[in-house]
Amino acid sequence: MIVDDELTSRAAAAAIAAEERRTLDSAVVADLRRAGFARHFAPASLGGDEGSFAELVRGVATLGAACPATAWCASLTAHLGRMVAFLPPGGQREIWAGGDDPLLVGSLASFGAAVPVDGGWTVSGRWPYISGIDHAGWALLCATLPDDEPARVFALPVASLTADLGWDIIGMRATGSHNVTVTDVFVPEARTFARDDLLAGRPASSVADCHRTPLEAANLLSFAAPLLGAAEGALGLWTAYATAKAAAWNPTVPSASTMAITLARTSGEIDAARLLLERAADVCDRGAAVTPDDVARNTRDISLAAEILTAAVNRLAAAAGTSGLSQGQPMQRFWRDANTIASHIALRFEMAALGYAEGRLWEPGKAPGSMLVGADW
Repeated sequence: MIVDDELTSRAAAAAIAAEERRTLDSAVVADLRRAGFARHFAPASLGGDEGSFAELVRGVATLGAACPATAWCASLTAHLGRMVAFLPPGGQREIWAGGDDPLLVGSLASFGAAVPVDGGWTVSGRWPYISGIDHAGWALLCATLPDDEPARVFALPVASLTADLGWDIIGMRATGSHNVTVTDVFVPEARTFARDDLLAGRPASSVADCHRTPLEAANLLSFAAPLLGAAEGALGLWTAYATAKAAAWNPTVPSASTMAITLARTSGEIDAARLLLERAADVCDRGAAVTPDDVARNTRDISLAAEILTAAVNRLAAAAGTSGLSQGQPMQRFWRDANTIASHIALRFEMAALGYAEGRLWEPGKAPGSMLVGADW
């Protein structure tokens, strides 16, 4: 995977127009393919990199400093590409052997239903917030099965889906995260796998570490890495603003101590969050050696990093002055994008904290139903 100045410059230059159109620029999407995001985790036998989580976090964050929405789609297509390795070999070949790397999109929320038929399944449902659907080739969508069987993930060509083009959120506008509908689409056995296998890190045939990592250890990285980039991009913008203010010193600008504290505290927080995410990525790169304790700590660390990064961006936006939040300035876009990313339910620290407390404050599965806070003090 190669994230160079050409890619980041093009993504930054296209960001405003992409926001207005609510979809990524086609040339930028082509750059993402050439950079190797789609094939980052693809099996080596099919021309993939079987790359590392650590490298992906770095690449996504670098891209996110230019355009968080572009980084979001790049991150998701890489992580969804990893999931293709859980398909039977025939399904993997169908997706990866078609020439140009497809942009992969999808959802692991079981908003669909699948019915078994000869040779496969028919799938129907409606899935919200499918980022990058305008430029995608394949979608991985989760559906429930009859008789309480475990849910499965199905790979469908995007041509078989219908998008409602209803994405209208204040931030991450360029991701084009529309809702999609599927009606009685046939999916052969070669293009489906059990969601439980993904959760446990049991790929169909691969022995690569990147495929044997349990999903819960890595899933939040796909959302937090673009947030890291957004924070670093906002810090760069604010630093340029503050440097110019300091050079043209006058009584109306913030005091030197205020600017110094903002710079030192915020840059330190972003560094701390980066270290947490890098450690989480290193854990994911252990593959099958990842333990339940690793999963709990990763979830804690990534959620905590997201909180830290959001607070850092909010501080920078508040310290950028009124002009920094004007419609034509990129600071307000980084601010909106960062807070939109942080609203994702997977990044909620409360859920991570409950998972981390299992086995530490109470026995697994026996969380207190209610507690009087401070009753013992």
